[in-house]
Amino acid sequence: MSGPDDAVTPQAIAACEQIIRPYIRRIPIIATDRSEFGLPAGALTLKLELLQHSGAFKARGAFANLLTREVPKAGVVAASGGNHGAAVAYAAMRLNMPAKIFVPSVSSPAKIARIREYGADLTVGGDFYADALAASEIWRQQTGAIAVHAFDQNETIMGQGTIGLELDEQAPDIDTVLVSVGGGGLIAGVAAWYAGRIKVIGVEPIASPTLTRALEAGHPVDAETGGLAADSLAPRRVGERVFPIAQKYAPRTVLVTDDAIAEAQKTLWRALRIVAEPGGAAAFSAILSGAYRPAAGERVAVVISGGNTAAVNFDTR
Repeated sequence: MSGPDDAVTPQAIAACEQIIRPYIRRIPIIATDRSEFGLPAGALTLKLELLQHSGAFKARGAFANLLTREVPKAGVVAASGGNHGAAVAYAAMRLNMPAKIFVPSVSSPAKIARIREYGADLTVGGDFYADALAASEIWRQQTGAIAVHAFDQNETIMGQGTIGLELDEQAPDIDTVLVSVGGGGLIAGVAAWYAGRIKVIGVEPIASPTLTRALEAGHPVDAETGGLAADSLAPRRVGERVFPIAQKYAPRTVLVTDDAIAEAQKTLWRALRIVAEPGGAAAFSAILSGAYRPAAGERVAVVISGGNTAAVNFDTR
């Protein structure tokens, strides 16, 4: 497969969007103002990707894989913290393909339930995403199923990049977009779409700074993992295909605390009645906590994804 710089282009993302469009939702935005959240006034656009099929943006990459690659009778296999597994399970169900999903023990009950709801064969084991990935590789070798990587695969990155295409059409005047980072498929796709036309900034938990450590080192390295959003934002390292795109088009990250993420979840619920999981609220927490401070007049967008969490237990005052 071609390298990321010559394969994941705006043209390739636009072509991918045409292929997956019948199977994905065009997700709305909310145009608001930062003053609504007690911050200095300024345009704020929220892209509500938690409304996507399977509850997260991951459905885009899943369909991109299953619709553009030859899938054998053994079907597909995926390792996931939860959202990617749910997306692959959903896409396989829609396309009538067998799916085997591996998730670690940190995966939330809500995500595990959703994968089972879609009829995939699910194995829960190991403590971290890397453990699930190793188990999925053994399964691939034994069965001949094709692997659908959660982030480090051109098809996955191009599928996630269709969020950038949609956002560009819906909010063409934004200056900056904030994106939560786990393995980096989302930020790589969005950054590849914009290709330097706007700022694309990664937001990571302090407990799981995968892209931050890679940018510091100049290449992907193992980083610490853990924290409130560990089931979606805590692989051991950012993707090899992801990294050159992020390094070229999204070379800045900000780090947020677990407390900031939890507060962002509560604020999204109180102000907008949006129920986001920790990973889905991380990018918004950068604005709310001041980890990212927009300049006067800077028009900021934030991707909110996903929504696979337990029943709401937030303070409703």
